[in-house]
Amino acid sequence: MSVTARQFDKQRFEGNKLAKRLRRNVGQAIADFNMIEEGDKVMVCLSGGKDSYGLLDTLLHLREYAPIGFDLIAVNLDQKQPGFPADILPNYLHELGVAFHIEEQDTYSVVKRVIPQGKTTCGLCSRLRRGILYRVADELGATKIALGHHRDDILETLFLNLFFAGKLKAMPPKLMSDDGKHIVIRPLVYCREPDLSAWAELREFPIIPCDLCGSQEHLQRKQVKAMLGDWEKRFPGRIETLFRSLQNVAPSHLLDPALFDFKGLQATGVVELDGDMAFDPQQFSTPGVIPLTQFAE
Repeated sequence: MSVTARQFDKQRFEGNKLAKRLRRNVGQAIADFNMIEEGDKVMVCLSGGKDSYGLLDTLLHLREYAPIGFDLIAVNLDQKQPGFPADILPNYLHELGVAFHIEEQDTYSVVKRVIPQGKTTCGLCSRLRRGILYRVADELGATKIALGHHRDDILETLFLNLFFAGKLKAMPPKLMSDDGKHIVIRPLVYCREPDLSAWAELREFPIIPCDLCGSQEHLQRKQVKAMLGDWEKRFPGRIETLFRSLQNVAPSHLLDPALFDFKGLQATGVVELDGDMAFDPQQFSTPGVIPLTQFAE
């Protein structure tokens, strides 16, 4: 076998492993949080970035093998950014044979008019997009709205809230909108960003950059991303450990009286299963020693 043939076989093998890992992670998330049900019409929000492309691609595959029936419709919000290649997504979706809707709303001009030069645009941009997409979901009869946030987005949001908002809060895998009319899901919740980047390159998705937030190099999110990346480089496995902590929350060991009744706590004489560890030294596992099963290859 020639060197070129061996390289091709290796690339195909690695590509198959990556595809299986992404599909397994998305399938597991859907099952764990009951994200998609029989008869759902899932509106996949397609921005033109690697994550939303990966989300649509994976859901299209899973739909073929799922034990339930559900429909997909891809929705893109054309925000009228200067130079936006409006033909790329329609052409791509036509080739896939996917039902889609392009919503044209000039939120770009609104954000540029309201937000001073150099200030973060993400907050206002997100609120405008959210309102429009909820309306479109109503018009299309969508029962679920799927977003392309992945594991790394969730951890970055956790630390952004810790550092800048004073909240212990991340992104939920599934939520209900404030008006109670919409269910938003994040099927990529178990997926790693490097996997999605590799998949986008392998699949040659026609990536469309965002000229709003993409042009601001010193956003707090980018600083947090760099911090987490440095931690993972110096201490491999730390990201998996951090993510697992979001699935092992102990309200009785935090300080929020709305989550645990500290005032009403009384001695009962009943032995707790975990035992009294108030005066015991904390035991921490070395990052990376205990694998996170969702990310096993």
